[in-house]
Amino acid sequence: MRKLYTEEGRALPAIPWERYPRPQLRRADWLCLNGLWDCSFGGKTRQIRVPFCAESLLSALDTAPAIGEEIAYRRVFAIPDSWRGRRVLLHFGAVSRLAVVTLNGRELCRHDNAYLPFRVDVTDALREGENELCVSVINDLDRRYPWGKQSRKCGGMWYTPCSGIWQTVWLEPVPESYVRALNIRTGCDWAEIEAEGVGEGCVLLEGKRYPLTEGRVRIPMPDAQLWSPESPRLYDFTLESGEDRVASYFALRTLSVGSFRGVPRLCLNGKPYFFNGLLDQGYWSDGLWTPAGPEAYEKDILAMKSLGFNTLRKHIKIEPEQFYYDCDRLGMIVFQDMVNNGDYSFLRDTALPTLHIRKRRDTRLHRDPRGREIFLQSMEETLRLLGNHPSICLWTIFNEGWGQFRADEAYERLKALDPERFIDATSGWFHQKKSDVDSLHIYFEPLRLGKEPLPQLLSEFGGFVWKIPAHSFNGEKTYGYRKYRDRESFAAALRECYGRELPELARQGLCGAIYTQVSDVEDETNGLFTFDRAVLKLRPEELSDVCAALQTALEEGCR
Repeated sequence: MRKLYTEEGRALPAIPWERYPRPQLRRADWLCLNGLWDCSFGGKTRQIRVPFCAESLLSALDTAPAIGEEIAYRRVFAIPDSWRGRRVLLHFGAVSRLAVVTLNGRELCRHDNAYLPFRVDVTDALREGENELCVSVINDLDRRYPWGKQSRKCGGMWYTPCSGIWQTVWLEPVPESYVRALNIRTGCDWAEIEAEGVGEGCVLLEGKRYPLTEGRVRIPMPDAQLWSPESPRLYDFTLESGEDRVASYFALRTLSVGSFRGVPRLCLNGKPYFFNGLLDQGYWSDGLWTPAGPEAYEKDILAMKSLGFNTLRKHIKIEPEQFYYDCDRLGMIVFQDMVNNGDYSFLRDTALPTLHIRKRRDTRLHRDPRGREIFLQSMEETLRLLGNHPSICLWTIFNEGWGQFRADEAYERLKALDPERFIDATSGWFHQKKSDVDSLHIYFEPLRLGKEPLPQLLSEFGGFVWKIPAHSFNGEKTYGYRKYRDRESFAAALRECYGRELPELARQGLCGAIYTQVSDVEDETNGLFTFDRAVLKLRPEELSDVCAALQTALEEGCR
């Protein structure tokens, strides 16, 4: 067994992540299939711990499969007697990348997206007593499909790949007619709920019943409290339709662009708001894409709030829904990236833009028709998966040109599906014509505003390094931007940036700033947490007051 970093990793329960995985559509009955499975690759059968990818320490494997090598998962399960007479759904939170699911020798489905969930009705393939579930997985890093920051050889800003099952596997019983999905839209004084798969029923909210007609209901909320990081009010409700009963929640908040003294500003609930955030890549020392337990998300969120931050940019990754639920309930705004596919060129996408060679038409980039189709489909499925979460306030379509093509058309397509959220079409550079923000990445020069007549967003900056070798992934290599020898100089540099540079920009028109980053990630040691989350490199009192002053500076610029 390889050495684990954390006590959480060393003290895993027999069934990790045994928490209902879908917070916005909850049912009472379910069965978690996490834990030890048989796993075969390279001619040898081992045991692997689900839901942790094969390359992770928490997988319990002594060696990981090669990229492109088939991993054969197997386990048996029995259905509870109380489920008789109901349909049974098998859910996978996420599997990287190509998965083929077989139950009792019968192939049920194939799924090819490493970051998105899928489910299949297994009722007709079930048998009395034990059932044999097999999942064949190949992570080939096919760049036509979303691949994020995985690399065959990790280093710098590219990380260890993640292969196999990396989110919860679970079963649940449903009646013949059941709620397949909820679509929730809200304003400042209303909520509209659509239930896919059913027609009639009712919604129970705060002691009142609202009838569901043709699968929809609109609920007036005249005296409701609006959601914000400072006051994250959620409204719990239950939806009943026939024999099905599901629990969920919503929040009321509005997003808009306003003009103040001729300067465009991003507004939350009708007022200019400074989105003070951090890049959050969601990598973990023991589990890579998956922390040891779901409570890890709450720890990260509360730690960043204690420092004065109100926003996380979820970078090039889609998390389990638990993360977004925790942001909803704890009050943390999310800027959600779409996961890139397509090719990457260091010269085109990093070196030349860093030298300010950033004018590029993208109509002929990423020209593979199938790759384009896969990206747009994944973008739409990401919206369907996460669109009910009130914490998500902005979508990022393309990051620094990675896989970028026809950004204006992608913007129009996403805006038509979600007209209420902000969209950063081209984060960093290669701005085309359509975006809700002028989005800059600045690491090697003084901070500044952009030139587009749009709300200004500093969507990446900072990356200051203070490395603590005992809590680092790589003792020899250090990746980051400005490097500091000790905690005091590191903290002073951050306080100077947030106390002097950013407030003046906020007065001039800056609407948000995303510092790199929440935690160290492998070679990158530019996080506020160490990679193992054992050390928070700043104390709250060293940053929280200057962070709070950013909103004051923004308001001064609006008066």
